Amino acid sequence: MSYCVNCGVELDPSAKNCPLCNTPVINPSDLKTRQQPTPFPKEKGQVETVKRKDLGILLSTVVLATAVTCGILNAFVFQGTLWSLAVIGVCVILWVIMIPVVIYTKQSIYVSLLFDGAAVMVYLYMIAYMIQRDDWFYGLGMPIVLWVTFLSECFVLCVRKLPRSFLTVALYLFTALALLCLGLEFLIDLYLDGQAAFQWSAIVATVCVIVDIAIITLLSRRRLRNEVRRRLHF
Repeated sequence: MSYCVNCGVELDPSAKNCPLCNTPVINPSDLKTRQQPTPFPKEKGQVETVKRKDLGILLSTVVLATAVTCGILNAFVFQGTLWSLAVIGVCVILWVIMIPVVIYTKQSIYVSLLFDGAAVMVYLYMIAYMIQRDDWFYGLGMPIVLWVTFLSECFVLCVRKLPRSFLTVALYLFTALALLCLGLEFLIDLYLDGQAAFQWSAIVATVCVIVDIAIITLLSRRRLRNEVRRRLHF
């Protein structure tokens, strides 16, 4: 004995539709054999992969158009200050960063870091030229960029040429962080006061040295190193 799922009236065993509300009668055993229509097409399409060269051309065009447009606006419309130099400098940095990513992927990472440092230096010089004051550029900006670039090159060299693991990379990173902070405070104090006085950087360097000593201890003790790896899952 079966009933209509819509109105509840008793149905005849041979009924195909409800005699009262005309609702179709579906046998549960027939659901497996019925094919439900799918809202998606049966054929799978494939979108053509975008080539790095085409992407590089597109991004380079956008960056170049931005720099040229801002330069034209600065030259003919907003002529109060050389504000376009800041935008052009950012465009130069973005384009240099894009080179090893989408334009020339075979470029050495060491060359890429040198180009990045040079682009940042050009940007800082544009700002110095824009504000008509370049003493901070030669006394602080350029030395900081050179120091950061040098440390970046050394860090990459250690990671690529020396033994590499989670602990060794952490060792290189904390050492570079200590040197970075010491160099920054040295250059800032030398520019502002004419003499170096390590204060906050000494605290950071002390913490980094303690961490480095702990990492070196782990690297020298295989049992301890394996126990830490097993507990920290690396």
